[in-house]
This record gives sequence, structure tokens and C-alpha cells, in this order.
Amino acid sequence: MPMRYPYGVRDEFFALVGGGWSVQSAASAVGVSWDTGSLWWRTSGLVEPSLRQNRAGGLPGSVPAAVPGGVAGTRARRPLTSEDRAVIAVLLRQGLSYAGIGEAIGRDKSVIWREVARNRGRDGSYWAPVAHRAAHERRRRPKEFKLAADPGLCARITGWMDTGWSPGLIAAVLRRDHPGDSAQERMARVSHETIYQALYVQTRGQLRQDLHRQLSLRRTARKPRGGDHRQARNPYREAFTISQRPAEATDRAVPGHWEGDLIIGTGNRSAVGTLVERTTRFTILLHLPGQHDADTVAETMITQMRTLPDHLRRSLTWDRGRELAAYRRIQLDLNMPVYFCDPHSPWQRGTNENTNRLLRFWLTKGTDLSTHTAASLDQIATTLNQRPRPTLNLKTPAQALAELLVA
Repeated sequence: MPMRYPYGVRDEFFALVGGGWSVQSAASAVGVSWDTGSLWWRTSGLVEPSLRQNRAGGLPGSVPAAVPGGVAGTRARRPLTSEDRAVIAVLLRQGLSYAGIGEAIGRDKSVIWREVARNRGRDGSYWAPVAHRAAHERRRRPKEFKLAADPGLCARITGWMDTGWSPGLIAAVLRRDHPGDSAQERMARVSHETIYQALYVQTRGQLRQDLHRQLSLRRTARKPRGGDHRQARNPYREAFTISQRPAEATDRAVPGHWEGDLIIGTGNRSAVGTLVERTTRFTILLHLPGQHDADTVAETMITQMRTLPDHLRRSLTWDRGRELAAYRRIQLDLNMPVYFCDPHSPWQRGTNENTNRLLRFWLTKGTDLSTHTAASLDQIATTLNQRPRPTLNLKTPAQALAELLVA
């Protein structure tokens, strides 16, 4: 349909409505009928004329241009201003490409593409005052939760969930039924995340409180997701893993590779550290009388293992307990790499696990291990190191280690 009025008349009309005038008043001011003005505003398809003009007389939320008039080649991250949008509207009518418009106002072509796609009216036209007002509305904070303003949509979601539908399925059906890009179509669909927030976030509980029981897992609270977040809290995210341990440690061909862990006393209030050399099964016990935090374990281990020659300090393998979070200090002070088992895989340090089973003869489960003195732990280690082992052809770990030291 051909335009009955020039663009300048429409521009003036939209500028007045965007500045706070009513549709009827703006239509009268530019010399068109109320019906025509209403039709123009409805086909813009973006916002309702609900804002009032601010005291300065301009569009609420207007942001002064960081670069007046735009500077070609500038790529500053700043909101588009009303002046920017006016230039976009004019150049679009002239048939200029998005790249050309971006060069004119100093923005990337993708910014122009998103701006036009987001703010086109139902008739496909782009009007700068309407687009600027729509952008202002989107920036308003705090935003009303989407389901709070639509009881009908809440009722539909509740009905679907009561019949076993998942939030993902509901979101997919709503996207299918309302695929358009108009404001009404966008308001008629929600994402699965919006539904989950309504179910689990207390301040956004627009759905029935017991509706989470209709989910397949029936959780009363959400389970945290996102490996990156868990990885950020993991003290071993940069540590060596057992798969990086040299082959000589795995086949016990070269001595000096150790495995370690803590034996925990009753109530997790006491502990004894254990270190076992893989080739000789020689055992060292760490006295941890007060506490067994990372700093204490690291200090005690460094003190004990410094008495060994360098060639008997080739590596240490440990489980992923928090007690070895200071592993970097151990590596630096002992010049010995520390490798960590895979999560929930204590069997990967089987030599230490078997030794701990033997040590439980003295360090009984369910007892307070802080009652053992450093001297008594040394005596326990000596007793165990002097016990013949079938894996050593009935030699003792002490004998096997002595032979290595002599060699």
C-alpha cells in the first residue's frame, strides 16, 4: 500500500509519542486522524505508550552520544543513542548496507543488524523514536518476572506439568505455537529456565509450590550444574593426574615413587598420615596431633621426607582429599612432583590402601588417633617395616630399602 504521508510526518509523530505525548495528541499535532495515528503506533509493534515525558523534555532514558554524530572506525562499547537510531533509520531508507551504516556511526555491522531485527515493526519498517523507546523499556530495572504478569500462562504450565510434561517440553511447545517476533508472541512463550526459576527460586514462586514434585527427579532444590564453576573451586585443577605419572612408577622398576593418604580417627577429629614407597613397601607415618589441614600435612611431610636422599624422592601419588591442597609447596620444597588419583578412585593407589589395612591393627577404627605420640608412631612404622613380605620374596621393607641405599 502506498504511503499517504511522507516519512517526515511519521517521524514527527513517533518522536512526539516517544517523548510522552498520547497517540491522539500526537496525531492531532502532525495533522492526521486519530485512527491513522493509532494504526501507525500499532504497526510499530514494539511498546505501549505508557511512559511519561521526563523533566528535561526528552525521551526517558536517553543516553548522550559518546561520540557526537558518530566517528567512522570507532568500535566503542556504548548504548546506541537516539541520534544513532535516527541515522540508522535515514540510511536504511536510502538502501545502505548494515556495514555502511555501521561505518557511518562508528559501530560494527552486527550491532546494526541486531538493532534493526529487534526493533522492526509489524510492517517491516524501522522508526528511530519507537526503537529508542523500546530499548529504554528493555533496560528498565528491576524487570517484572515474566510469569508474574500472565496468570493464564501459569495455569497452562501447571496443567501440563500435572500431566507429566517436563519444562523443556513445555518451552518447546510454546516456541512452536508462538514462533513470531512480535511483543505478544514473545510474551506467550517462556524458556525452560524461567519455569525452573518459578519452581525453585523463592522470590519467583509464581507456580504452585508443590509443582516440583511433578518433575521426574522430584527434587526440592536444584542441583548445581556447570563444570566450570566446580572446576574453579577445585584446588587440584592445575595438578598432575595419575595418568601423567611416569611408567617407571607404575611397574615399580625404579624406587622412589611414593603413595600417601590419611588414616582418620573417630569423628574425623584426628588423623595419621601414611607414606608408602611402591617398590620396597617401606612405610613412613606422619604425626598430626593437633589438626590435619593442608598446611599441617604439608609441613609434616616435608620435614619427614627431607631425610631421604634425592633419588628416593621421585614422585608422590595422593587421593583428592583437601588435606593435600598445599601440594605446590610440597613439590617446590622436596623437588618432587605430586600426582593425584582420578575422582573417587582410591584403588589407583593400591599399595597405600593395602598398607593402611595392615596399619589398622595398631590404628584401630573408631579410636582417637591423637593419643599416639610421634615416638609410638615411629615404633609402629618400624614394626611394620621389619615384617617379611611375600611380595618381596619374604624380605622386609627395611631390608629392601637398605639394599637400595647401599647400591
